Amino acid sequence: MMTLEPPRTLSKSVGKIGQVTDAEVWRSWGLSRSGLSRFLRVAQAAVGLEGEVEVLLAGDRTLRRLNREYRGKDKATDVLSFPAAEELAGQYGGDLAISLETAKRQAEEHGHTLRDEVRVLLLHGLLHLSGMDHEMDCGEMAEHESGLRGKLRLPNGLIARASVEVATAKARSRFLEGMTERKTKAKTAAKASDAKGAKFRRKGPGVKRRGVRA
Repeated sequence: MMTLEPPRTLSKSVGKIGQVTDAEVWRSWGLSRSGLSRFLRVAQAAVGLEGEVEVLLAGDRTLRRLNREYRGKDKATDVLSFPAAEELAGQYGGDLAISLETAKRQAEEHGHTLRDEVRVLLLHGLLHLSGMDHEMDCGEMAEHESGLRGKLRLPNGLIARASVEVATAKARSRFLEGMTERKTKAKTAAKASDAKGAKFRRKGPGVKRRGVRA
């Protein structure tokens, strides 16, 4: 089942959340419940996760509250995965919560649609529900996610982006280190030049020097 939480701006414009129709909520985000539900079933089968999966599409405020309550991190995030209890395995796959506000920002940053970003987040969350964890494994989840993205025709996923960001950060760090080193050398050279200039002034203008032109 897929539940879409009404955006706060839409709720305020109507007056009460109860007065906002389900169709209006989906239209406000430009998303299709049936389309995302179909993708969820296909992705779940590709991942090999059995049982019903509940999906909440909400905003940063809700994701921040859930992240703080269940992970002790007081900040919004893009997707949270809540695996089912072992005794429910096979009947219930777990829960996913996605922030559409964060998803929208990430979609704009990476140059694709909100729909594609939500699909990327759904796949990532499903892999977590299946028991995979990219923070603990040796690259297995990243490799599996990459293969599934290709089959499902999705843009770069979260793990791939994180790898690019790390590489970019390292390159920037090396650049800044090189810049600091160049500045240090330039200052040393400037001091040496000043010292030569002082010596030049002490000798006086009457001393003949080669290569000086007016």
